[in-house]
Amino acid sequence: MQAVIFAGGLATRLGEVTRKIPKSMVTIAGRPFLEYQLEFLKENRIDDVVLCVGHLGEQIESYFGDGSKYGIRMRYSYEQGQLLGTGGALKNSAALLDDVFFTLYGDSYVSLDFPAVMSFFRKFDKLALMTIFKNYGRYDKSNIAVGGDLVRQYGSAGPEKELIYIDYGVSLFRKEALDMVPAGVPSALGDLFHQLIENKQLLAYEADQRFYQIGSHEGLQEFRELIEGKMKK
Repeated sequence: MQAVIFAGGLATRLGEVTRKIPKSMVTIAGRPFLEYQLEFLKENRIDDVVLCVGHLGEQIESYFGDGSKYGIRMRYSYEQGQLLGTGGALKNSAALLDDVFFTLYGDSYVSLDFPAVMSFFRKFDKLALMTIFKNYGRYDKSNIAVGGDLVRQYGSAGPEKELIYIDYGVSLFRKEALDMVPAGVPSALGDLFHQLIENKQLLAYEADQRFYQIGSHEGLQEFRELIEGKMKK
């Protein structure tokens, strides 16, 4: 199975921590964050990874190379010139993608059974799937409403009582969904989600364990505590 990791953001919320390194290279317990992601993906039968990189991305490629050290094939899709956003970066990487692939964010750590998600996805003739978590506003503002097996709303503009879920950070796409994304111009993955919802093409898969993120100082500290706690066991 294949996964695309978005690792091209500027990481401005982390200030000095990421002034000279990309967010994926932030060190936790002596190892870059991306290394924890790759190990978890490998455990979940992901053996092909595409990194969408931009800001200081050459540091990531220099450290991880072709991924053989981790038993994974790794390739890199660089943004040239302007930043393309998550949607534009995904479109930019199209030549490297399988017919079906996962996406996840370069600052997110999840606990998810990827093969089970793939099995669920293959039961339906849909273009995409979003993993969701029953959040109730705990880890960030809830932004998802669900109807049956489909995501019905994405964004925080709807009735709050219906927005109990949050985007868990892992999605699954058929490559043909990228036909909805304009080439060579900045766009967000959220723009694609809105189009998929409008066409009733976005499945929902509920995760049962919380996610971690290192995009903020608070999130980075939480993840450090998680890793340090595991090391003590």
